[in-house]
Amino acid sequence: MSSTPTDSGADGAGTMSQTEYAANLKRATLSSSVGSALEYFDFAMYGLMTALVFDRLFFSSAHPAMATVAAFGIYGVGFLARPFGGLFFGTIGDRIGRRWVLVATILLMGGASTLIGVLPTYEQVGVLAPILLVVLRLAQGFGAGAEQAGATVLMAEYAPVRRRGFFSALPFIGIQAGTLLASVVFFLLTMLPDEAFMSWGWRLPFLASAGLILIALFIRARLRETPSFIQLEKQEQVAERPIREIFTRGRAGVVVGIGLRMAENGGSYMFQSIALAFVTSAAIGMDRGMVTWGVTLGSLIGIFSVPLTGRISDRVGRVPVYRFGAVFMLIFSVPAWYLLSLGNEVVAIAVIAVGLGVAVNSMLGPQCAMLPELFGNRHRYLGVAMAREISAVLAGGLAGVLGAALLAWTGGNWMVLALYMATLAAITTAATFLVPETRGRDLLRTEDALRISQTECDTATDLTFTAEDDGDGGSAEGTHAAARATASTRTVSTNPSPARR
Repeated sequence: MSSTPTDSGADGAGTMSQTEYAANLKRATLSSSVGSALEYFDFAMYGLMTALVFDRLFFSSAHPAMATVAAFGIYGVGFLARPFGGLFFGTIGDRIGRRWVLVATILLMGGASTLIGVLPTYEQVGVLAPILLVVLRLAQGFGAGAEQAGATVLMAEYAPVRRRGFFSALPFIGIQAGTLLASVVFFLLTMLPDEAFMSWGWRLPFLASAGLILIALFIRARLRETPSFIQLEKQEQVAERPIREIFTRGRAGVVVGIGLRMAENGGSYMFQSIALAFVTSAAIGMDRGMVTWGVTLGSLIGIFSVPLTGRISDRVGRVPVYRFGAVFMLIFSVPAWYLLSLGNEVVAIAVIAVGLGVAVNSMLGPQCAMLPELFGNRHRYLGVAMAREISAVLAGGLAGVLGAALLAWTGGNWMVLALYMATLAAITTAATFLVPETRGRDLLRTEDALRISQTECDTATDLTFTAEDDGDGGSAEGTHAAARATASTRTVSTNPSPARR
């Protein structure tokens, strides 16, 4: 039986059979999708509850505006924990492998989310209620800090090179599915009598997280380690100190990765939470159950737009597609928030749906492959985790806290929020001019994309695309040829000296 590459996405030669590779590719896709669905179901649900419920349940009702700010403050606490989780689990992922880290993160993240469903309220235990919520939010964020990075790296390292953008984007349908499920469930819960919803109805979606945890654990326990990491182990190139490498050799990639994520991550949370808080505030007064349909429709659009833009990035490159999404958000920011301020529910639903489904997801599609392609094999997990999670603090976490504060301080001035979103989009647009085209990059390379010349990137891309066929699982002979062709561009020998191991 012919063999497929150890890393169909990295041009490596290996021992995995065609059938085994195809089976593991499917498991990797399903495993990453379920994890993404759980993470974003929890986070979308938490965002919805923060905007509309938690300020009333976990804080004193004496000062409603300050209660909203405090609720979003705890929402932001989860983002503060994510870089530490990414640093901790990302280091482990680069030292012992990707698979078992993903098992640990799903347990921690999902377990914390489930326990939120049994928390006492402020009325029951006073100030202890928000303290417990902070603790669980920290645990949730610590686990999530490496979950999405792990899913991103896992799929990029398993995917066929020629279709890496498309395959890497498939698990992120789980993001859309999780967000879609959260908004649908929340809408159904709002149909309960207000007393029932506020007493026990809000707890149900968090308790339901336990079911997704069991499904994800079952799938991930059967998943084989990624081909790229297996190749690192065979060549004795596994990094002993990934943290030192990422803050020396990989620092530029992390900084650019943060810039790329500002509009995608910040815009996502602004449309999912701040926009809902804005349009349901006393000044505008829209129905909370109705406007959540904007998030639902945006997620539904994303189920198609994320893999579509990932696929387009396989054809025209990651950078042009990413830049389109950033520029679209930049242009869309002012009219979007002006339209939200008009108080028309149909218009608000459309604005939120377009913001999420088109602006945000046009960046998320190519990002799924682009971030792993920015980093070398020895510190890829940690590099992706740091870029994702530091940006999550700067964009996602601050979007909630700063957005709620701006709403309170300005009396609901839409222009301030529009300028904030436009600033995030401008940062990401600028970042797209700092990154080289990474489409088709050999993932066995140990140096970062920003450390080699654009000519080398283009050469590796051309060689890889010529060698590999269009099949979903890749061609064994074609990928072996690509591995031989790109070997001359690698800077680290397959038999490194002890000093470089």
